Amino acid sequence: MAYDTEALVREALDAGFSSAGELNVRALVFMPEVREMCSADRCHQYNKNWRCPPGCGSIEEAAERAAQYSYGIIVQTTGHMDDDFDIDTINATSEKHRDSFAALVGGVRLRYPDMLPMGAGTCAKCEKCTYPDAPCRFPEQAISSMEAYGLWVSKVCELSGIPYYYGKLTLTYTSCYLLK
Repeated sequence: MAYDTEALVREALDAGFSSAGELNVRALVFMPEVREMCSADRCHQYNKNWRCPPGCGSIEEAAERAAQYSYGIIVQTTGHMDDDFDIDTINATSEKHRDSFAALVGGVRLRYPDMLPMGAGTCAKCEKCTYPDAPCRFPEQAISSMEAYGLWVSKVCELSGIPYYYGKLTLTYTSCYLLK
């Protein structure tokens, strides 16, 4: 199947992303070291969410799931901070990325129902995740991050020809969508 990269990028930009481009699917290297960084629990979701390690499954399962896809796009939202502690811009950029991501998932899924979206940060579909006491309430809507898949995001960007760093006092959230 041929994909219209220009149309998908335009759709991503229209959804509110700062930048978008074709994802080099060969850049998807699933690294146990990235998963190990998750266990440091800096985001406070390790072992607390179905879409974060270990609840999201093994690195081998993640690689097997992603191997079914032959094409993808990568999307980013960049915020420009007043200083290194500009929490308002950090929060606003995160929220904008999350909203743009959800909007694009909805639009693209209409044409590509078997799409595999990988977000930035933990799944936040539910106010409180049921992990590990009960099954996920929305398994078809829950989304893991690129890091939960074991991807080194800056390397994926580099190998896809997309910048990861946009300069001093910038913050960039990165996600991707894999299509069959």
